[in-house]
Amino acid sequence: QVQLVESGGGLVQAGASLRLSCAASGITFNNYGMGWFRQLPGKEREFVAYISRTGGSTIYADSVNGRFTISRDNAKTTVYLQMNSLKLEDTAVYYCAVRDPVVPGTYDAPHVYGSWGQGTQVTVSS
Repeated sequence: QVQLVESGGGLVQAGASLRLSCAASGITFNNYGMGWFRQLPGKEREFVAYISRTGGSTIYADSVNGRFTISRDNAKTTVYLQMNSLKLEDTAVYYCAVRDPVVPGTYDAPHVYGSWGQGTQVTVSS
């Protein structure tokens, strides 16, 4: 059974940094691309970043490009999201997810991800 556990969220001031971690178990981690999404109450889940299974390819949402960095350590079966220069609008619950390779669709579509973590709250204050 796949399990994803996010950590690292918290309350920070605008301009600060946070690093989120997502520890995976129950899968052969280096066989899967991984994504980060975020969601506000009553809103749809929003794509943040994607990393290929080897880490050789990364993709970002325009809203975070240049401020956030996704990375992975396959030996530790963990994916990270380094968030710098945080803005008020980055406030959300952040989720990591495992890309399902057999589901057609683009990397930024939630439906192509087969397993999700429980989420970690990030709150940016002024």
